[in-house]
Amino acid sequence: MTMIEKEEENKKMQVVEETKDVIPLLTPLKMRKFNLSHRIVLAPLTRTRSYNFVAQPHAALYYSQRATKGGFLIGEASGVSDTAQGYPNTPGIWTTEQVQAWKPIVEAVHKKGGIFFCQLWHAGRVSNYGFQPDGQPPISSTNKAVQKEGSSTKYPPPRPLTTGEIPKVVHDFRMAAKNAIEAGFDGVEIHGANGYLLEQFLKDKVNDRDDEYGGTLQNRCRFPLEVMKAVVDEIGADKVGVRLSPYADYCDCGDSNPQALGIYMAQALSQLSVLYCHVIEPRMKTMFDKSDSNNVSLMPMRKAFTGTFIVAGGYNRSEGNRVIASGGADLVAYGRLFLANPDLPRRFQLDAELNEADRSTFYTTDPVIGYTDYPFLENTN
Repeated sequence: MTMIEKEEENKKMQVVEETKDVIPLLTPLKMRKFNLSHRIVLAPLTRTRSYNFVAQPHAALYYSQRATKGGFLIGEASGVSDTAQGYPNTPGIWTTEQVQAWKPIVEAVHKKGGIFFCQLWHAGRVSNYGFQPDGQPPISSTNKAVQKEGSSTKYPPPRPLTTGEIPKVVHDFRMAAKNAIEAGFDGVEIHGANGYLLEQFLKDKVNDRDDEYGGTLQNRCRFPLEVMKAVVDEIGADKVGVRLSPYADYCDCGDSNPQALGIYMAQALSQLSVLYCHVIEPRMKTMFDKSDSNNVSLMPMRKAFTGTFIVAGGYNRSEGNRVIASGGADLVAYGRLFLANPDLPRRFQLDAELNEADRSTFYTTDPVIGYTDYPFLENTN
């Protein structure tokens, strides 16, 4: 660690020491028109319990269990079209049936006073023929198939979108955002992370195009920013967030200069006045594996973005408090901890023992086991 880094760390620790009688994660935050009662966010978590791509009634209990008055929840990734899916039993929001199915789920969260956003996604090349209309190849920025070392999952070569087809996909995101508002959601998060379609355009290790959507950093960001602008124009910037993972290489999707990518996107998103930017930490190199990533920091992105900044990446209670207290983020998104502890804000308040997540049930289709059966603290539910 350099002298400058040591000084920065000492400053952070001083801030934490000065606020030791306060639990930073449990302080309120005004996120434009949304009054948040705490800084603990339910991260978007794929749960594969939406049969036939339709959200199910048991999701109302799952989400309402994790809702608190003034708490912020981001729903699981929901497909924007019939080409968007890449996993079994994930929800969509492109049909009337899907919109109607979401309504009672959103209502259950609102009854608890929660603020609920819908994450909109397109899996792109992280799919296969079985999920695509008429068994067609999945779409992407490229014809290069996903290569995942040590994985038994095989992905077919995708079909590169033509320039003329891109406006149709932009429109799909626009209509999905409109549908989400119709379903009662308070807003949407555009999924531009984790190796899915938008990130397949952003990252230079995947995007090998030679048209206006490939090559330079500006060109690679063009399509994702067109999606963002279309959604902002449709439902308003105060209802739109985005998730990014410039430093990660999920699904064989990496970039040669992630800091430049992250800063450019943060600045462009600020110009669109989007509500928040939700970024996966550099230390999260693969889904369940941390590395220090040479102590790379999200602070340059944080400083470049003018809206609410959310971080995600295996945070515990003390780490979450520290990043809020030091100004590294406005909010912290929790995945596995919130999955296993439906009353996570209460447990953090009391510094109580946490339930351990059972990874073997993360992606089962059971409507109860590993889903709504994690216990609450006594007398808090």
